Amino acid sequence: MNLVEVLPFAHALVAREDLPIPAWLFAWGASIVLIVSFFALSAAWREPRFESEHWRALGAGLSRALLGLPSQILCGALGVFLLGVSIYAGLRGTEAPDRNFALTFIFVTCWLGFPVLSVAFGNVFKPFNPWRAIGRTVGGGFEAIAGQRFAHLEYPERLGRWPAAAGLVAFVWLEIVYGVSGGVAVGLSPHAAGLAALLYSGYTLAMMAVFGVEEWCERGEIFSVYFGMFSRLGFLGVSEGRLGVRRPFSAATKWATVPGSAAVVIASIGTTSFDGAQEGALKDAIASTFNRLVDAGMGLTGALRLTDSIYLAICLIGVAAVFLIGVQGMRTVRGAPSAAELRRGFAHTLIPIAFAYLVAHYFSLFVFQEQAQFTYLLSDPLGTGTTDLFGTASGGVNYAVLSANAIWYVQVAALVIGHVIGLTLAHDRAVAYWGDYRQAARSQYWMLAVMVAFTCFGLYLLSVANA
Repeated sequence: MNLVEVLPFAHALVAREDLPIPAWLFAWGASIVLIVSFFALSAAWREPRFESEHWRALGAGLSRALLGLPSQILCGALGVFLLGVSIYAGLRGTEAPDRNFALTFIFVTCWLGFPVLSVAFGNVFKPFNPWRAIGRTVGGGFEAIAGQRFAHLEYPERLGRWPAAAGLVAFVWLEIVYGVSGGVAVGLSPHAAGLAALLYSGYTLAMMAVFGVEEWCERGEIFSVYFGMFSRLGFLGVSEGRLGVRRPFSAATKWATVPGSAAVVIASIGTTSFDGAQEGALKDAIASTFNRLVDAGMGLTGALRLTDSIYLAICLIGVAAVFLIGVQGMRTVRGAPSAAELRRGFAHTLIPIAFAYLVAHYFSLFVFQEQAQFTYLLSDPLGTGTTDLFGTASGGVNYAVLSANAIWYVQVAALVIGHVIGLTLAHDRAVAYWGDYRQAARSQYWMLAVMVAFTCFGLYLLSVANA
């Protein structure tokens, strides 16, 4: 088996010749694990265990050190500096995507790294958020000069997290749909990434000025909402200014109470699915639609962008449909809450699946590109070949650090574990809703089908893309 070098952002998976065992056998094995887990939960899990976080504060000294003003200033300043470097590198550096600091830092180090850090250590993006740091600094300066706080508009409750959901789709669309040229997927250009970061910064700061820094970070700012969603799976959290530990996954149970939360997690799964399918399961369909648009007189770039946009929308609609079918199925069980309540109440069960899809589809890309990030990209961020800040500009990427089989096993393990956790969260919420564990188990036949469908779909995408 031979590993092949992947062009950055062209595809997140490393190609290989054969799977270690047939894909159908993996699918059957994963489905059996879910079914066995389901019946074990039905028999032994009779009381809700995640409805309460069981939060316990850690030492006051540790909280002061990590959450105090000096730490906040230091982390915020670092975030602003790195944002500035990314924008400058994107606008002034080389247009070669594999040599420019901006693309790898934004789309790999931050986009893929912060979810992992969030699950492990809590909402670590919050103190490093550059827009939050700028907004708080400007707000504090205004208050000191004017002697009063800046007046903000009340955020519309019904708008909820819908801006973040739309922004999440737009962010991924920018990377994997807009980044095409001449009818060939070549990846987003560094200049386009730098310009997009600059425009997003202006938009975000304007929204913070209108609605307030913390309010916009909680509801509308893409990265705060997205990374914060994954932080709800971890055991570390902050409450009333104190760092503490809580039961893992318990904080996720209250995350989807804000409107639009389900759309955020569905957008995460749908966009990742499309990225994994566009060069695998959907390759022929995309090529057929693209050719028809070109034959109809559309330009190559426009035809490919429109085609990819159509199939991205199909993936999003498909993921939403699977979840809604599960919700409607639960409605048939006696004593079920309303459909709206079920959508809100079970949306958090998709968060582990979103994380599992992220790990499965981008694990190899992250490992390989981070070698580049902390060697030649860090030493020569503009990619001009004229600087070597840390003496690592001549470094490279060792693609042999991971075997093809190791990648596949990590992908499968991530999918299975993520779906088992999702199934557990769903059963726990069902017990809380129905009270009677037997009725709760009946309601979860539908969510079991949802989890099996997502697992098999994820494995299918990986097997086709990796074949």
